[in-house]
Parts: sequence; structure tokens; C-alpha cells
Amino acid sequence: DLDAMADVWEHSDRIVVTHPGWPMLRGWARVAGSWDAIFRNTGYIQFVLTDELITVVGDSAWVTLDENILQSAESDELSGSKATSVNGFVRDEDDASRWRMVVHHVSPVSAEG
Repeated sequence: DLDAMADVWEHSDRIVVTHPGWPMLRGWARVAGSWDAIFRNTGYIQFVLTDELITVVGDSAWVTLDENILQSAESDELSGSKATSVNGFVRDEDDASRWRMVVHHVSPVSAEG
């Protein structure tokens, strides 16, 4: 859901995303475009998140976790993979009760790892 994803992210030039196998993308326009491409080209995707750890320091926070991913492209064939993720957040300047994502970095985990 691209609207839900847009609600999570800060819309600024300082944000950054690194999807597995992709180059680093900076700025809301490029980050939003990457999510749009992923959503359009993925028939099905499900994340089972494990080993989550949340750390909050002042107006910054980061979440580390494992992503256990089940997905399919346009075909019906499902495949599984695992990745580790670091997500950075800052407190929203206009609404201190909200947190906005500013960093999402995902690294694949090899089958042997």
C-alpha cells in the first residue's frame, strides 16, 4: 500500500533507502519511486519479522530486525528469502507523538548464513 508507506516516511531530501541488490537512493521522490516499482512488480509479498530490537535516544530511534520473506513475481511460484534490516526514525517536528522513517537499509542473508 503506497499510501500507507508514504505515511511512514519523512518526505525530505535527507532520507535514504537501500533495497537488497539496489544502489542507495536518496530523497523522497526516489524512495517513493522505488517502493512503487517494488509494489507494481511483486505479485505477492509477506514479511515475518523476527529478532526485533528498538533503541530510542532522544528524538532518534532505530529498529534492527530479521525479515523472513515469502514472495512471488507475476507467476504463482512462491520463494522464500531472509534479510537483515536497519530502520532509522526521527520524531516528527510538527507532531512529537509521531515518528518518521528516514533510513531503511536491507541486506540479504545467504542460505548458508
